[in-house]
Amino acid sequence: MVDRGMAASTGAVAVVAVAMMAMAAVMVAGQDDGGDQPSSSSCARPPVVFAFGDSNTDTGGVAAGMGFYFPLPEGRAFFRRATGRLCDGRLVIDHLCERMNMSYLSPYLEALGSDFTNGANFAISGAATGPRNTAFSLHIQVQQFLHFKQRSLELASHGESVPVDADGFRNALYLIDIGQNDLSAAFSNWLPYDDVVRQRFPAILSEIKDAIQSLYYNGAKNFWIHGTGPLGCLPQKLAVPRADDGDLDSSGCLKTLNAGSYEFNSQLSSICDQLSSQLRGATIVFTDILAIKYELIANHSSYGFEEPLMACCGHGGPPYNYDFNVSCLGPGYRVCEDGSKFLSWDGVHYTDAANAVVAAKIISAEFSRPKLPFSYFCNA
Repeated sequence: MVDRGMAASTGAVAVVAVAMMAMAAVMVAGQDDGGDQPSSSSCARPPVVFAFGDSNTDTGGVAAGMGFYFPLPEGRAFFRRATGRLCDGRLVIDHLCERMNMSYLSPYLEALGSDFTNGANFAISGAATGPRNTAFSLHIQVQQFLHFKQRSLELASHGESVPVDADGFRNALYLIDIGQNDLSAAFSNWLPYDDVVRQRFPAILSEIKDAIQSLYYNGAKNFWIHGTGPLGCLPQKLAVPRADDGDLDSSGCLKTLNAGSYEFNSQLSSICDQLSSQLRGATIVFTDILAIKYELIANHSSYGFEEPLMACCGHGGPPYNYDFNVSCLGPGYRVCEDGSKFLSWDGVHYTDAANAVVAAKIISAEFSRPKLPFSYFCNA
């Protein structure tokens, strides 16, 4: 382990190459040049994308909205500077933007240097579905989008130039990735598992359903909905003291938390199926992020990773390098030399190298229903 000032990882490219060979048909291009623009050429005409969610998708919203600053080593593996992302490099959404040959999404709240030509990112770190009317819940994010759209169309009607026109909004891809913070909070209250599923899940899922419907009735028709990841595999959860290892599965993850994640995704998938049949003309794709990430954890070595359950940036050392009193960037934290060997960046978020594999699997459509190629949205 080395201190925060260490140089950027040099092994990320090698790990991404392993992932590409394993999924040759779904390569994620993009050179680690530390720039701001992607280099893939998969879409002849880049789509417009509007993203909603939490820190798994936040490309700088919480930094702009709250004035937070996340210095190096955040961003060290790709951007080599602070970008507001809670990662050593790119998030899954960044890799997907590369695949669609479009600029990385600018945070909606970023006043300076933003480019909304290809859409906007409303995701905010720490966001959840509830409480509904608090910043920056999913409902508030959707309300921000509706303001953005209304204002854009108003300006366009007066002959002013706007980054997204009516056709752009109509044909855009609306991506929602939220729920991890809701589930984390629900299972942290020590309620019995069945009580969490019966009492907490309905409200969370209702908010996601409402967001999809609100966007649809305001003109959206293309949706990509991400399920939650394996909560029981996060170093943050594994580091919670336990009486014994009876709840650990063969991969070292907590079975109860992962069962909750699986049930949540199953219900969310059913909601997507229901809405697909109800909302005329809508295309709603559900992707099982739990299945993608768990497969990566269980078979990490085949992708070139060495540490599936230990944070690269944190405190405490093996087995999880996670300390509830000393987080990544906290006083006395330590950071690994080569983040490309780790799946977890800080105990909660994944590394750039891991996100590259996850994005490639999303693009493959193997874990999605319906199994539409991601390029479908290039010309939607």
